[in-house]
Amino acid sequence: MLLACLPGLAAVLALVICVIGVDRTGPRSDRSEAARPAPHQAPRPPIVPRARWLELEKEPPSQPPARYDDEVVAVFVHHTDSPNGYDCADAPHIIRHLYAGQTGAKNWDDIGYNFVVDRCGTIYEGRAGGVDRPVTGAHTQGFNHRTTGIAALGTFTAGVPVPQAMTDAIAALAAWKLGLSDSDPRGSVKLTSSNSLSRYAAGTTALLPTLAGHSDGYMTSCPGAALAERLPAIRELAARLQGRR
Repeated sequence: MLLACLPGLAAVLALVICVIGVDRTGPRSDRSEAARPAPHQAPRPPIVPRARWLELEKEPPSQPPARYDDEVVAVFVHHTDSPNGYDCADAPHIIRHLYAGQTGAKNWDDIGYNFVVDRCGTIYEGRAGGVDRPVTGAHTQGFNHRTTGIAALGTFTAGVPVPQAMTDAIAALAAWKLGLSDSDPRGSVKLTSSNSLSRYAAGTTALLPTLAGHSDGYMTSCPGAALAERLPAIRELAARLQGRR
């Protein structure tokens, strides 16, 4: 187990870590999501490139080729189970620490999350491969394919305040990513488990929320009770950002 600014997105409208798994089986595609027009596309929010936190390393490690799915049809929300009282200017350092742990002790090829959002609402690119493409992450055992993992930087167990700027940013990011496949954040989606370590045996098709918490697909308390309670509101805001009624 490991320890894990731009303005908040209000102006746009507006790390022990959770148990996460590397999942290497499933469909692959080099097609860019951005090439698919969809009727419910939300604006792309500002996203800080991974180079911003990798620049802390004098010689960033070579990165293996990214893996892709055909599209992103669901989002899993996580928390990093790291301290909450950080200065937002230190977020790149914290993300770098997450990355170093996952690629070091765990020997993963990259950070597992596709995106990380800090308490000020700044969105950071996580896993390499292109933010507008359906990059296969390593965030939800059994359900890494056709999904995006968004991690809230901090610990959001019961009773812990969840910053509004953070939830607004998660909603805006989810609205944009799901809009590329015309997926309604308030709906549900059928996903097939690729690993029996998930809540569902490998090969089982499960009906899951389109905008889900980590615990929907894996036996974990992530993303924390406080953040989980905010998911309905995040879904509603994401849908509005897509222009849905």
